[in-house]
Amino acid sequence: MYSSGKLGRELVFVSFFIFFWTCTSSATSGALSEPSIAAQHDAWMVQHGRVYPNSAEKHRRRQIFKYNLDFIQKHNNQGNKSYTLSLNHFADLTNQEFLASYTGALYNPHTLPPSSNTYHNITLTAADIDSSVDWRKRGAVNEIKYQGQCGSCWAFSAVATVEGITQIKTGTLISLSEQQLVDCASYDGCHGQSMERAFEYIKGNGLVREDEYPYTGRQWTCHRVGGVDLTMIRGYQSVPPQMEEELLKAVANQPVSVLLEAKGQAFQFYSGGVFDGRCGTELNHAVTAIGYDGDANGKYWLIRNSWGKQWGEGGYMKIRRDTGTPEGLCGINLHATYPVV
Repeated sequence: MYSSGKLGRELVFVSFFIFFWTCTSSATSGALSEPSIAAQHDAWMVQHGRVYPNSAEKHRRRQIFKYNLDFIQKHNNQGNKSYTLSLNHFADLTNQEFLASYTGALYNPHTLPPSSNTYHNITLTAADIDSSVDWRKRGAVNEIKYQGQCGSCWAFSAVATVEGITQIKTGTLISLSEQQLVDCASYDGCHGQSMERAFEYIKGNGLVREDEYPYTGRQWTCHRVGGVDLTMIRGYQSVPPQMEEELLKAVANQPVSVLLEAKGQAFQFYSGGVFDGRCGTELNHAVTAIGYDGDANGKYWLIRNSWGKQWGEGGYMKIRRDTGTPEGLCGINLHATYPVV
């Protein structure tokens, strides 16, 4: 029979052992206890204003949150990656749900307008361009915008390039209307469109300022805004596919719309560094290439996204370039276009 003192000492020892084993196991596997996950999810819900309709949905979303958190921790704990991941406002979405709501580039080479088949080789050599370019520093890039749960990335990418070339030519940076494209350039603007259709619409109709036709994240009936100055383009050019040097020269001249494959949790939760995660060439998302450079992690493209400032490096991404493959990482060298004014 145990004495109370001996029993107390053994209970303390057992409790300490359990605590030590739990902490060691969690650190080794990257796993978190259910109370810890619940606390993090609750804090995340408050931070992002997320409210669920019932307890069953909250439980389902918590399991998705747990799965995403585990993926993020395992990636970051590897310690040999050129980029990091973190929780963001997409943390309670499966990757399939995320892709359905936040991408939207349509790419089918057989259905593009005929003029998109005309490629333009810029009359520059690699020696003529700067070793690094960042169009933000030259005043040609507006603040990061947020497309919301509408597959309108194509509109944001097209607008950003028109804003950029207009500033380069006039010295004035204005914010133009993505909603006008969503409503007027596509029969279902929240479910994607090609860049070529966007530029064809702008060529024929022009764009009004964002404050004249503000973004709502939903498609409405197209309406004209009278009595305002329209921003026009003469047309657009396509960068020859699988020719990274041509894309480099194009981006040295102006911001360029590029398509890429944005699939996978790594893309969903990218938070910084030079991205070189696993991805293919099923082009499903439009972004804007606004520069290029290199650092200790290698050469990269600088892209402007439309997923808000909570994603990536304040809304931007560095994605590896000079990979030695013609298509580039995530297919970034396959389909790029830019407006001509």
